[in-house]
Amino acid sequence: MKLIIAFFFGFAYCFANAQDDIIKLPEPKLKGSVSVEETMLNRRSVRDFKSDALSLEQVSQILWAAYGVTKEMNSPSTVRGGLKTAPSAGARYPLEIYVVVGNVNGLGKGIYRFLPEGHFLMKTYDQDIRKELAEAALDQEFIEQAPISLFYSAVYSRTTSKYRQRGRDRYVCMDLGHSAENVCLQVVAMGLATCPVGAFEDRMVRNVIMIPDKEEPLYIMPIGYPVKGSLFKSK
Repeated sequence: MKLIIAFFFGFAYCFANAQDDIIKLPEPKLKGSVSVEETMLNRRSVRDFKSDALSLEQVSQILWAAYGVTKEMNSPSTVRGGLKTAPSAGARYPLEIYVVVGNVNGLGKGIYRFLPEGHFLMKTYDQDIRKELAEAALDQEFIEQAPISLFYSAVYSRTTSKYRQRGRDRYVCMDLGHSAENVCLQVVAMGLATCPVGAFEDRMVRNVIMIPDKEEPLYIMPIGYPVKGSLFKSK
């Protein structure tokens, strides 16, 4: 009897902690005041960020632009909640998106996995790892400077199970480009900036973000307020 009671309380404790690590994001705005044309005109890769904190609402909006659900669907299982803001070959949605948080009001420092279905964040680590991520990215210091970074990985099998080698060679990278460009334009519309980063040591980044073996690291996108004038620096 004691063993049963201990098991019950242990399960309840773990479940409660798991629930504490799931964060419901604010609903995204579906209409803005800046045109698509203006965001394309002003988009630049910025490598100099202010230390100002972002808000949870801003993080929510950026993640929705990256991979938010725009049409809920329960099947097929590959859509994982529904069709999204970014197109995907065969609606296979191979990407996983993490948020590396260093300075966000209302959100603790650490690593969070974005769960598009339901628009949630799930905390996977509770320490600021921006310095380690910058070191893994060939010491690109602006990654440590930015209040957040999006980190993209991919589960290639979601796409290759249907499209085989062509899925690996082309479609997953196309999917990444679609989502990342959404982020580039969304942050400009919000008065923020980013710089997509593909230069990093895969093994080091994998260890820093602690992604599962089935995921392959693809991209880092540090995001924050640009230092005055830096928005107009060319790549």
